[in-house]
Amino acid sequence: MIRLQVPPLLGKPRIDELEMWCVDQGLWPVLGTDEVGRGPLAGPVVAAAVVLGESVPAGLNDSKKLSESARERLVPQIEASALAWAIEPAWPDEIDQKNILGASLAAMQRACERVVADLEERGLGLPGVLLIDGNQPLRQWNVSAQATAVQGDGRSLAIAAASVLAKVWRDRYMVQAESQYPGYGFAQHKGYPTPVHLAALRGLGPCPLHRRSFAPVRQLGLFGDGG
Repeated sequence: MIRLQVPPLLGKPRIDELEMWCVDQGLWPVLGTDEVGRGPLAGPVVAAAVVLGESVPAGLNDSKKLSESARERLVPQIEASALAWAIEPAWPDEIDQKNILGASLAAMQRACERVVADLEERGLGLPGVLLIDGNQPLRQWNVSAQATAVQGDGRSLAIAAASVLAKVWRDRYMVQAESQYPGYGFAQHKGYPTPVHLAALRGLGPCPLHRRSFAPVRQLGLFGDGG
């Protein structure tokens, strides 16, 4: 496993600064990966991986800095312009088995492996470097050098694109889950521990989408089907 050290964050982050660094280092193309959904009590944690093409969608940024409508607008543009992309969820049973960090990294690994397989199948070559949002490397990664970047979704276009794909995929899934498990308000809070969600959890008990290892769920001591 080859790990590189990205430049330190100095001042306000710039969305393409890590891509510029990669070009200077001769590390191209860039594979970026990010995850969303570590904090919720219910639903999957979702990872995405993206290798952007020459055309980058206008307005691309960290998903947290974009409105819902902006994220929805960007998804088809990212999918159409990227050289390759993939989305991988880690479901509650995997989260409970591996813990949230382990499940997040496993989902990232799967997403990145799918992108590499796609690139190879189409004869596009391997990525020059893997950029990972956060401070945890992929321990099973041996395709290329890799580098972690805290606040990477605000410093790398590829990571930002991954964050948008993962966020929109997860939000759409949780909206759909409302009809399967009514009463919890998943369409509104997306599984995060809001007062409405906690009240519903106490009243209905956990459903299969709840993460049993998370304290507010575990402390109930009940694991029925809910809904």
